[in-house]
Amino acid sequence: MDTLYERANDPRAVIEADRAHVWHHLIQHKPFAPGPNQIDPRIMVEGRGLRVWDITGKEYLDAVSGGVWTVNVGYGRERIANAVRDQILRLCFWAGAQGTIPGARFAEALTARMPGLSRVYFSNSGSEANEKAWKMVRQIAHKHHGGRKWKILYRDRDYHGTTLACLSAGGQQERNAMYGPFAPGFVQVPHCLEYRAGDLAGEGYGERAARAIEDVILREGPDTVGCLCLEPITAGGGIIVPPAGYWERVQDICRKYDILLHIDEVVCGIGRTGTWFGYQQFGIRPDIVTMAKGVASGYAAISCTVTTEAVFEQFQDDTDRLGYFRDISTFGGCTGGPAAALENLAIVEEERLVENSAETGAYLGDRLRELMDRHALIGEVRGMGLFQGAELVADRDTREPLAEARVQAVLADCLRQGVIIGASNRSMPGFNNTLLFAPSLIATRDDIDRIVEAVDGALTRLAA
Repeated sequence: MDTLYERANDPRAVIEADRAHVWHHLIQHKPFAPGPNQIDPRIMVEGRGLRVWDITGKEYLDAVSGGVWTVNVGYGRERIANAVRDQILRLCFWAGAQGTIPGARFAEALTARMPGLSRVYFSNSGSEANEKAWKMVRQIAHKHHGGRKWKILYRDRDYHGTTLACLSAGGQQERNAMYGPFAPGFVQVPHCLEYRAGDLAGEGYGERAARAIEDVILREGPDTVGCLCLEPITAGGGIIVPPAGYWERVQDICRKYDILLHIDEVVCGIGRTGTWFGYQQFGIRPDIVTMAKGVASGYAAISCTVTTEAVFEQFQDDTDRLGYFRDISTFGGCTGGPAAALENLAIVEEERLVENSAETGAYLGDRLRELMDRHALIGEVRGMGLFQGAELVADRDTREPLAEARVQAVLADCLRQGVIIGASNRSMPGFNNTLLFAPSLIATRDDIDRIVEAVDGALTRLAA
């Protein structure tokens, strides 16, 4: 019988083991089943910088940071791997009711980059980080508002995670389909996509989009709303940068009605938009910030729910035996996460990757806009930093969205060229038409040129 080691180094054996036993995320497995049109699952085996290789040896330029916008500092960072190794040999885990050295050090370093926020609650995924935030909101409602301020507002097109509570706050209908009924108390507010606003633009639309949130608050009753949860830039919903004036007005509305402002930075955090956090692009001061993906760049699992001291203090009542935050995340106690996050933070700072995200991201945006001159299929380019989107349309005048199958054909063409890009897909009926670009923050102009050349060729062939 083959040893496990021998089988692990036999590409065909690995592919067949995957086919027989692995249930992959977000894909239909029928094409892997035996039959005349059977295909192999793609197995990724190695990464260095922005390049990855699959089990057949094919090289790709990764323009989506691990497929889901995670590997912010690129692949093959030995110093992060060594930091994790050293820490888990010393102490791999301790339950979060007590502290650890990497947890304390990372919380201090993180909040130093987030003026006005001071407390970090560790867990292990973005979905979990958001659920922690909403549990805080609900407990505050019961402890300080007679149970009334319990509703959580979320925005159309925003995405906050994959658990049932997170889907209850999910603004992408096709991701939510067939998973209801959902948790009560989650209420949707309209999106803020200026490209599809119709008659208004700029600050005029920003004011109207913010006022639409206030209309929902007034309809629900301000004394029932505890939290407004928004992505700073809508991510998978189409890379939607809010219009001018929107964020300032939204913050004013939250303060007016004593509503906690929760910013979901799971995608945008740690330099993705050209600032440490996306909300810092807009000069606002949130009460709660959640993050995950880029916190440790995928080298270890970690997520954070970060709050102001004012939020934290609402749980400091030792006269109430149930007054503390009665929550636990088992794997929030893994020490490899904050150890990796500390090194990740140091790399981002030492290599000026936030600045590179801003500078190289601006170049990416400019290059994508150049494509608009050659391709009528591009209706708009939008984004910040190394987080850019190109919305594809069948008709530029009517702004009719390009069919999802044709958008996916662009991805497939780029993949054949050895470039991996993303697109909104199976999320919003009729509007899965935006190409998504989020390369690691180490990307160079040469990398950007390679990405844009692949898209150029794909769009040329699609239009032929």
